[in-house]
Amino acid sequence: MSFLEQGWSWLLENFSEFQLHTLGTFFIHEVCYWGSYVPFLIADCLPYFRKWKIQKDKENDSHTQWNCIVGVLRNHFLLVLPLIVVTHPFFALMGTRDELPLPSLGEILSQVFLFFVIEDFIFYWGHRALHTSYLYRKVHSVHHLHSSPFGITAEYAHPVEVVFLGTASIAGPMLVGPHLLTLWIYLGLRLVQTVEAHSGYDFPWSPRFLIPFYGGAEFHDHHHKIYSGNYASSFIWNDYLFGTDYAYRLYKAKGMDA
Repeated sequence: MSFLEQGWSWLLENFSEFQLHTLGTFFIHEVCYWGSYVPFLIADCLPYFRKWKIQKDKENDSHTQWNCIVGVLRNHFLLVLPLIVVTHPFFALMGTRDELPLPSLGEILSQVFLFFVIEDFIFYWGHRALHTSYLYRKVHSVHHLHSSPFGITAEYAHPVEVVFLGTASIAGPMLVGPHLLTLWIYLGLRLVQTVEAHSGYDFPWSPRFLIPFYGGAEFHDHHHKIYSGNYASSFIWNDYLFGTDYAYRLYKAKGMDA
């Protein structure tokens, strides 16, 4: 067996199906979420990287950052973990498996791309709904406490929004029932993506320069700045198709490129 298959075999021998599908998934969630924030935290501490900061005129003090950390941890343990446990039977019903052989690279890539497209579409319409007057006031305003976002603000939100975001993220996998490895890869990439989009940095090596139609931090940061437009999570096509990319166009028209 390959090294990956040997490692996967060890997991199957040492952990139950329930442990892998619930606690294992939550472990992946925490490692990818907090781990992907580390580079941006380092950038915040080093003046050299400030030239790539999108909103250079705004700073988040240590008190704001600490409150965000506490709020996100509370959401993770009181909402995300229970959501993973509750949805486990549904994934099993739809055919999610963990045994060998592992899925092919082609299967993983095609399914991960499909999951991102589905999530982006659901997120777009849900996020747009959250900006209606009542839902914004009662729910979404919590997330917009940070007009100049930093990585871990991605999952700083009202409990209702956390559940919605979680549902949007797992909608694709729940429809398809992928192998657990594919699910972990997708969730890991989705977490890296949302942390990067909230990072507040537009580096020359940012994913938006490598992935066609990817919005990234430049696209989403302006949404936080003016509290409107650019509603999609990953890609720009839904905002362009449905005419809500005006924040981005205004951003470009004023020559405010980072």
